[in-house]
Amino acid sequence: MRIALALMVGIFGAVLVSGILVFAAWADTIHDAKTGKTYFKDGLIDPPPPERPIPYTTATVAGRDVAVTVYKDNLGVVKDRRRFGVPSGESEIRFTEVASLIDPTSVHLRPAGRGGEVAILYQDYRYDLASTDKLLEKYVDQQIDVATKDDQVKRGTLLAFDPSSLVIQEPGGSVSLLNRAEVRQVGVRELPKGLITRPTLVWRVRATGGGERDLEVSYMTGGMDWHAEYVAVLEESGLALELQGWASVENHSGATYEDAKLKLIAGTIHRAPVARPMPYALDARMMKAEGVAQVEERGFFEYHLYELPQRATLSNNEVKQVGLMHATGIKALRKFTYDGSLDQDHVQVRMEFQNDAASGLGMPLPEGTIRAFQRDTDGSLELVGEDRIQHTPKNQTVRVAIGDAFDVAAERKQTDVRQISSKVNEVSYEILLTNHRKDAVEVTVIEHAEGQWDIVRSSVPQKKKDSRTFEFAVRCEPEKPVTVAYTIRTRLP
Repeated sequence: MRIALALMVGIFGAVLVSGILVFAAWADTIHDAKTGKTYFKDGLIDPPPPERPIPYTTATVAGRDVAVTVYKDNLGVVKDRRRFGVPSGESEIRFTEVASLIDPTSVHLRPAGRGGEVAILYQDYRYDLASTDKLLEKYVDQQIDVATKDDQVKRGTLLAFDPSSLVIQEPGGSVSLLNRAEVRQVGVRELPKGLITRPTLVWRVRATGGGERDLEVSYMTGGMDWHAEYVAVLEESGLALELQGWASVENHSGATYEDAKLKLIAGTIHRAPVARPMPYALDARMMKAEGVAQVEERGFFEYHLYELPQRATLSNNEVKQVGLMHATGIKALRKFTYDGSLDQDHVQVRMEFQNDAASGLGMPLPEGTIRAFQRDTDGSLELVGEDRIQHTPKNQTVRVAIGDAFDVAAERKQTDVRQISSKVNEVSYEILLTNHRKDAVEVTVIEHAEGQWDIVRSSVPQKKKDSRTFEFAVRCEPEKPVTVAYTIRTRLP
């Protein structure tokens, strides 16, 4: 009886003490009704469950829709649309196959088509690309396998490395110093977190509903440029020509754009100054030519935009030629000019034609190099000269310097100087032209002056072109020398 009573008293005491302890613990805790978690005043009763990794999705390049606009001076704008399976809630979207010379601050992501709302929480540009040294750096103090050229395999902890050696601690505690020139292969367990194999754009997004979504990414990139080249085939008479224009598009951006819609912008846009240049390396170039197709030209802001009718693939480190225009039967004039300030010994030959619809053109011609050819008696094309034209609007004259006139000679000399007063003087010149061709030609003699001037005497009528230029139109018959003599009076300020 006494034993049972003692047991009952002991049990009651234990229950009482436990209750007191539970009450004390409860009194010293805080319950968060919002999260459903209970905390000691010094910490959490139960540690939080480990966070589940956030889901991510990566679009493949299959089925992508790419458009590239190429500007002058190392600039391109890429619009890349791809399909993603976006889960409901928060997830990551990973966008690969982007230009390595991308300007990350210009990236813009927008949903295309229908679907639930996708809110962008933040975006990253990850370009810490995997390399041998970066992998080794991540595996310092971790186990690696090293195979040497003599087929030995060493397994141990990587203690250190430099460009010439690896320091390995083997399981028994011994340390080996390996020459990297003798290392055939290094094995690691996995690619360390944070290292990637290609530049990648990453977005953390929150979607109201899951499903397939079309997302379009646009960004600016360096390493892109384009320039125009023209080939003119002259008729022997010099009264007509055939003109073919090409656009050479250079892509050194670090990415390939498959089957892209291509636009070219002619004109120089204003760019905000940058603290550092955007460098890029020029690798070996490939030159490819696409078939000539008439491009669509239209005004865009204060520039001119050329849109190719067919899609094209712009491979990285490639120069691709695409057709801009092609016209035949363009009316032309062959002109002979002599400007002693440019070349005192030779008469120049120029080709001129109008950039208008009546001549078979009538579209703005981008700045570029124009090369002139003419057929020889055997039908082969031979180069007769080249020049560079500036941006030429429609309905303007295109002037192309071809070269020196071999059979038209020129000689210029000063024949007299008179000081009329302290601020007025007169100078006389003679230009002798001799035509050794079989046919007559007209030579335009171009002269220049400074200050206030007047032509007081001339053997050939002169025409004032502007405040500093005047011209003489001289007809030169075969083997009949012609002299242009004039006296100019100049008044100094």
